[in-house]
Amino acid sequence: QVQLVESGGGLVQPGGSLRLSCEASGNIFRLIAMGWYRQAPGKERDLVASITGGASFKYGDSVKGRFTISRGNANNITYLQMNSLEADDTAVYYCNVVGYSDYVTHFSAWGQGTQVTVSS
Repeated sequence: QVQLVESGGGLVQPGGSLRLSCEASGNIFRLIAMGWYRQAPGKERDLVASITGGASFKYGDSVKGRFTISRGNANNITYLQMNSLEADDTAVYYCNVVGYSDYVTHFSAWGQGTQVTVSS
């Protein structure tokens, strides 16, 4: 019952910037955490960044200092600001949201994925 829609992917030059958005809708009683993961061909899906609770942040080592995760004014949206992009950042990026759909039911929802390509 929870759906995520991602946007903002595309082709970017090395050193450039891009901002991804993730909008959540459906039966959301309370959000616990929102995060971004990425997967390149032939590689495992790994954590890029996450935000839990009010303001607890976690970043993958390869993106620390370059990427920033944030929450929008609306409580159902999260952003991933990507700066100083590198070729190794090329991947499909997936949004993930976890929380409660009611008082007792947890959920984990994934976005459809958005392609980010960093190339000259």
